[in-house]
Amino acid sequence: MIQRIQSLYLLVSTVLGVICLSLPLGRFCTEQGEHVADLFNLWVKTTETGEYSFAPWALFAVLVVATTLTFLAIFLYKSRALQMRTLSLCIVLLIGYYAYLVFFVLMSRGETSFIPSPTAALPFVCIVLDYLAFRGILKDELLVRSLDRLR
Repeated sequence: MIQRIQSLYLLVSTVLGVICLSLPLGRFCTEQGEHVADLFNLWVKTTETGEYSFAPWALFAVLVVATTLTFLAIFLYKSRALQMRTLSLCIVLLIGYYAYLVFFVLMSRGETSFIPSPTAALPFVCIVLDYLAFRGILKDELLVRSLDRLR
């Protein structure tokens, strides 16, 4: 199960997804550089009042689903076609995650600017790792099909 390189890619992608769920994605700052709010996947925390706004809950939900599917894909090694479809869905979900993140930041920033943290790049790394795992699974599938033709 973890002996194949694509399983390692999926495991690292899962770990990065969990890390991204728990760390801030960035901060909102005024033009003078004053820190106004922190953006997490589940909430926005204002620094002045300490209030939490759960407006970006969809970011959290999409990332939880994508991370869970990536983790489950590790155990679908006996059904390579289903594993590839699951990874394709994860990649689409993570692209949608970034689309909603851009939409949310543009709609909620107002007079402030958004400064992303390095954590915001982790879902992109997950996309790359999922793609590499997809390619490895596809190579395995093609190898099995070629060996079936020889019999």
